[in-house]
Amino acid sequence: MSKHCQLTGKHSRAGRNVAHSNTRTPRRFDPNLQHVRLESTALGRRVLLRVSTRALRTVQKHGGLDNFLIAMDEAKLAPTAVRLKRRVHKALH
Repeated sequence: MSKHCQLTGKHSRAGRNVAHSNTRTPRRFDPNLQHVRLESTALGRRVLLRVSTRALRTVQKHGGLDNFLIAMDEAKLAPTAVRLKRRVHKALH
């Protein structure tokens, strides 16, 4: 299972650990991903997503999944979120 957020597309990044002796060893910075069920009132069901905790805070700030998807630009969303946004938009109109 890939380590990327299904809403924002945030993914693993590469970096290095630096010891006191200044030796550098490779490491990965993984996003904090959680499996969550988010309620979509437009679709009338819950959606199971793998979301970063940062994206989850943003969804709560916007007042729910539907409001978050409508407010976000499609260029900033992951492909899964773009498909979900189009389904929500179609259900609302």
